[in-house]
Amino acid sequence: MNEKPERPIADLRSNLRAPWIIQKVHLHGKRPTLFGYSKNISRSGMFIATTNPIEPGQQIELEFQLPPPLAGTARCQCEVIWKRPLGSHLPFEAGMGMKFINLPEEISEQLDEWVRSQN
Repeated sequence: MNEKPERPIADLRSNLRAPWIIQKVHLHGKRPTLFGYSKNISRSGMFIATTNPIEPGQQIELEFQLPPPLAGTARCQCEVIWKRPLGSHLPFEAGMGMKFINLPEEISEQLDEWVRSQN
């Protein structure tokens, strides 16, 4: 029998996002600027690697550079969906999963095209 092995859910989700050249991100608002780098991105959100992740449920304004060859920056409200503290879950990096709340549709479509081109 030549049955394909079942792929884990995480592998299937990888088609919806793509690793990205590490870019510095800027958070705006009452909280001091957070130092972090985006590690993957999709139309719905991104992972930000940082040693000081924000608590889930908090909303922030995020500004980030679009992945090359896309040009320009995007700015939108985001919500922290999950966090991974420093020193836990090794070998993974500390950071947080961000959900875009009001990313403009034009940028969402550009990110979709970019993710498809990476897979």
